[in-house]
Amino acid sequence: QVYLVESGGGLAQAGGSLSLSCTASGLKLDDYAMGWFRQAPGKEGEVVATISRTGRNPYYRDSGKGRFTISRDKAKSTVYLQMNSLKTDDTGTYFCSAARTTDLYNYSPRAHSDFEHWGQGTHATVSS
Repeated sequence: QVYLVESGGGLAQAGGSLSLSCTASGLKLDDYAMGWFRQAPGKEGEVVATISRTGRNPYYRDSGKGRFTISRDKAKSTVYLQMNSLKTDDTGTYFCSAARTTDLYNYSPRAHSDFEHWGQGTHATVSS
């Protein structure tokens, strides 16, 4: 059984930071590109950031460029999303996702349908 468990959400003020973590079990994280998606209240889910198997070629949604950093730690089987300079629009539930791929370097998928495993989500609220 595959589990992706997110943590690190909570309440932050605009301009502040939050660090999200996603710990995987039941799969070999090295075999997967990973991603973070966000579901904001009343809005469709959207990709926030994705990362290839080796960490190269990360993808960021335009709204997160320069503020968010996605990274991965093989030894801890964990993927991170560091969010700085938070804005109220960053509020939402953040989901970790995994996409199995043979591409080591360049595959940083962006579509919801590209991912086959999902976590339960962690909620982040950014107040003004």
